[in-house]
Amino acid sequence: MTSSLASSAILDNPAWSALTGVHERFGEFHGRAARYQPDVAPFHALADPTDPEAWQDLTALVAPGAAVTIAGAGGVAYPGWEVAGSIPGVQFVDVALRAEPLPEAVPLGTADVPEILDLIERTRPGPYLRRTVELGTYLGLRSDSGALIAMAGERLHPAGWTEISAVCTDPAHRGKGLATRLIRAVAAGIRDRGETPFLHTGAANVNAIRLYESIGFELRKKTDFTAYRRL
Repeated sequence: MTSSLASSAILDNPAWSALTGVHERFGEFHGRAARYQPDVAPFHALADPTDPEAWQDLTALVAPGAAVTIAGAGGVAYPGWEVAGSIPGVQFVDVALRAEPLPEAVPLGTADVPEILDLIERTRPGPYLRRTVELGTYLGLRSDSGALIAMAGERLHPAGWTEISAVCTDPAHRGKGLATRLIRAVAAGIRDRGETPFLHTGAANVNAIRLYESIGFELRKKTDFTAYRRL
């Protein structure tokens, strides 16, 4: 499958697009600012990250002294906020991924959350909270003893696109291609809905970038994940 990068402008602000669309039921809003409910995902979004009025709206959703992470804000400080740190990131989109089901993968739900959080803690693929599992389909692989050893799933969901996230494998089971197989399986479900997979990672995560490029993802843009603290 090929995906037109020219049609992907909605991915310039995927959290806002998701919160004002498919994920609206998980959101809290004030004017031109939004956030996911605190136990769902730690993401905040602005209609326009360069708009000072949107940053003012965000103060209604964030307590003084609290920190938020905004993607694509460029590390610019705005009135009432200070930059607490920034990590360069990259965004990839599916252009040639071979998506295919994985019969041995099991759907993960609320009953699996303790195991999911344990695997996330040991592998640290990125933020994952108690209700993140509600954002989309999550698939897992279990060992012969029944332990959860690998997983991947769906997170941000701007119209026409779905982000693949929480891709992780227990260190004792790496090198077996489990992550690739799960990415292909999650992508198959996304494709079945007529949507296109995309994903994010840190610009310094060369191993993940090498994997994504090798299986059919293409760099769409460089971005940043900047933490801001409300003054």
